[in-house]
Amino acid sequence: MDAAVARLLEAHATRTPCAPVRDLVDDIDTAYAVQDRLTEHWLAEGRRLSGRKIGLTSPAVQHQLGVDAPDFGMLYADMAVPDSAEIPAGTVQQARAEAEVALVLEADLTHERHTVADLLRATAFALPAVEVCGSRIRDWDITLTDTVADNASSGLYVLGSRPVPLRDVDLRLAGMVLERRGEQISTGAGTACLGHPLTAALWLADALVRLGRPLRAGDTVLTGALGPMVPVAPGDVLQARIDGLGDVRVAFAPDTAEEA
Repeated sequence: MDAAVARLLEAHATRTPCAPVRDLVDDIDTAYAVQDRLTEHWLAEGRRLSGRKIGLTSPAVQHQLGVDAPDFGMLYADMAVPDSAEIPAGTVQQARAEAEVALVLEADLTHERHTVADLLRATAFALPAVEVCGSRIRDWDITLTDTVADNASSGLYVLGSRPVPLRDVDLRLAGMVLERRGEQISTGAGTACLGHPLTAALWLADALVRLGRPLRAGDTVLTGALGPMVPVAPGDVLQARIDGLGDVRVAFAPDTAEEA
C-alpha cells in the first residue's frame, strides 16, 4: 500500500500520469485502504471534505472502462468549481466529463441500512452537476482496483445554482443532454444511474457507514453519470441540462503553451 500511495502522490505532484497500481493492489479492500491513506494525507495537508462521488453507475461508463461494479471517492472543497467558471488548462490530468445529479444533505446518514425515506428526509435539495473526471493512471489504463485507489478517478465538480426539492422532480425519468458549444455529445436519463440516482445514493450511504466515514449534513453527493463520459480538450465549453433540475455550464481555458 505504501508503494501505491507514493506512486499516486508523485503523479499528482508532478502532473505526470503514472503506471497502473494493480501490480501493488490486488483486491478491492486494499484499493479502498489506499484511498483511505490518501484521504488521511490530504486532510493532514489542510484539505476539507465536502462530500462523496459515486462512480461507474452507468452501464455505458462501465463498458467504457471494462468494469462491472460502482465505486466511490472523496470530494474536497477545493475541487468545487462555480457554475459557468473557467477551469485553467492542465488542472485535471487526462480530463473527461459527465453529467450527474447532485444531492446536498441537511441531515446525517448513519444507519447501518438506510431506506428511501431516510434519504428523502436527509436531502435538502438536488442540483445538476458536471463532474470533470481525471486519472493519475497513464492513458486511463484502469481496472476497478486502479480507479478506487486513485480516489475513483476524481478531478473537479461543477454544481448548478438553482436548488430543487426532491418532491418537485422525478429523478428516475429525468432526461439529460450534455453539449459542447451547442453540439450534443452525451445523452441519458436517471434510469442509467443504477436504475435511479437515489438507489445509487442509498448504496453509498450504507457502504460509508460500514467503512466508518458516514455521510454528514452539508455533504454533496454526486450520484453518478447519466450518460457516457466524454473527453475534454482545452477551449471546450460544456453545458449539461437535466429535466426538472435546469442546467450547469463550465468552460476549459485554452492551452496557452500550445498556442505559443
